[in-house]
Order: sequence, then structure tokens, then C-alpha cells
Amino acid sequence: MKQFKGRVITPGEVSAEALVTREGFNTLASFQTALQFGDKEVKCSDQNNSDIFGKSMLGKALCLPQTIGSTTGGLVLYCACAMGKNPACMLFSNPIDSLAAAGAVLSDVWVDGVSMPVVDSLGDEFLNYVKDGMKITVKADGIVEVE
Repeated sequence: MKQFKGRVITPGEVSAEALVTREGFNTLASFQTALQFGDKEVKCSDQNNSDIFGKSMLGKALCLPQTIGSTTGGLVLYCACAMGKNPACMLFSNPIDSLAAAGAVLSDVWVDGVSMPVVDSLGDEFLNYVKDGMKITVKADGIVEVE
């Protein structure tokens, strides 16, 4: 097991299976099929993200460097949480951008019964170490354990 320390954006504790992309995560493109067309498995629909395209994001520890793309990113994260189609947590190796942070914070404040802890600034070593399927445990203080 290896531990990484990051900055807590939205609080919470969770354990989940890792889903890893080393590419920028286009929030709108990734959630589009799930949010607009009812994909219950919440498969990543961003064909430009070869790491996770077609893989289910639902309930996973989404490990990524940063988000990219549309200015609707925050709203998309909020909608995913409101519809129960969110990852278990989002773990950023880089500092989070303002749009993703806004979506995470709005979800944390306004969506009852849904928790999606978000931790950023985990570093390049985190993203180089973690692999799909590894068990991730997020602690309330921003410690992320990878097994």
C-alpha cells in the first residue's frame, strides 16, 4: 500500500476501485451519453480519451490529471451527482480547475444523499503509480491510500 497526500476540495471518505486516465478528462464528452441518453452504466463516451473510453465511471475512484474542454464542466459534474451517475470520488494529480471545483462544491452543498469526495494536487507520482482496478481509499484529511 502507498499513501499520497492532497488538498481536500470536497470532504468525505470512500473506498472504490480505481479508473485511471493520464489524459485530460473532458467532462461533457465523458458524461454525455449517460446524462442525455440514459446510459445506466455511465460508460465514458469521450472517444478521444483512449484510457477510459467505453469503461464505466459509475462508483469508481476516477484518477486523472485535470479536466479539459467545455465550460459546462461544472454543471455536468453537478448533474451527474444529482442523477446518481457520478464516480465515487475524483482524484486529481494536478491542482483542480475552477470549473470542476465549482461542480464538485455545488454537488456537495446542493445534492442530498450524494457524496463525491474530491482531492487534488496528489502529484505526478500518484498518477504514475495507480492502475485500473487498484483499491483506493480516500480519508477525510486528504490522504489517499492505493493498494
